[in-house]
Amino acid sequence: MPDIPTLRRILATSKTLAVVGLSGNWYRPSFFAAKYMLDHGYHVIPVNPNYDEILGQKCYPDLASIPEPVDLVDVFQRADTTPEYARQAAEIGARTLWLQLGIENDESGEIAREAGMEFVQNHCVKIEHARLFGGLNFIGVDTRVISAHRNKYIAN
Repeated sequence: MPDIPTLRRILATSKTLAVVGLSGNWYRPSFFAAKYMLDHGYHVIPVNPNYDEILGQKCYPDLASIPEPVDLVDVFQRADTTPEYARQAAEIGARTLWLQLGIENDESGEIAREAGMEFVQNHCVKIEHARLFGGLNFIGVDTRVISAHRNKYIAN
């Protein structure tokens, strides 16, 4: 799993995100994450064959249909389907394959790394961006304290 400096670099240098499985329903996690990324200056490309447009962005049925370079492929799909998305991400020349929170698949990681991509799994781009770039608020744990000190109640 990438360390904090790697996650920070990936998010700082990836400006075009293809979100596979982005839902048009406002209450879905994929919608919430994509909206956050749009609001923070990222170019979000929805990938979902069931929609023509999501969040005001043209929607594509698959990664191969996207007519522009993609930096990061963010996958909101079942873990067993992710190897195919890893292959598609490699074919379009994406730099990073990112499997969302709760999604893990080692085969996808192998495919991504063999293609020269960076690989992140079981992390949310929205949560990581907020954590690493100061976007946490009352909806996302606004403690106003960032510390590297271990709390006394956490066992070693």
